[in-house]
Amino acid sequence: MTPAQVDAFYARLAARMPNPKSELEYVNPYTLLVAVVLSAQATDVGVNKATGPLFARVTTPAQMLELGEESLREAIRTIGLYKTKAKNVVALSEILVRDHGGEVPRDRAALEALPGVGRKTANVVLNVAFGEPTIAVDTHCFRVGNRTGLAPGKTPLEVEQGLLAATPARWGRDAHHYLILHGRYTCTARKPKCGECVVSDLCAFPDKTP
Repeated sequence: MTPAQVDAFYARLAARMPNPKSELEYVNPYTLLVAVVLSAQATDVGVNKATGPLFARVTTPAQMLELGEESLREAIRTIGLYKTKAKNVVALSEILVRDHGGEVPRDRAALEALPGVGRKTANVVLNVAFGEPTIAVDTHCFRVGNRTGLAPGKTPLEVEQGLLAATPARWGRDAHHYLILHGRYTCTARKPKCGECVVSDLCAFPDKTP
């Protein structure tokens, strides 16, 4: 896409989604971090069902440590890989209390040093909690970047770097949400809804559906 086409791409998605936001439910940066860690290989809907009751009781790392790993397991047992995730959440909570005054750091390296936190999770936290113009490349974002021709790449990092390079600054903060939500609800994996897509004419996908 040309720079003008990329700008038009985002402008149309913005018109369709004027207030894009994460579909994970959270109370503060810490609960957002926990929710994103729990969302690996799980749906946002499934995570929200478990974290609703959990976050009614626990909103800080200290409270999570007081709850304990065994009780946390029970609270999130409906989520895939819940045992490993519970271990990671308790471990990262210990680090936040010990090294960061109980606060979530606004720093990529510090975030990625936490158990269960990779680049994608760090990008989500930096973007959603702190307003940084990062782009978290999940399966939806990866698909949209490649399928449309917006930012082709063989790995999530390649797509992320391509998106960061191509995305105009004015769309930087919300680009992450536009792409994920567009991939989740319109540019779906098996049967994209090209007939109702607002950026279909800008998209390089050769096998468009009616």
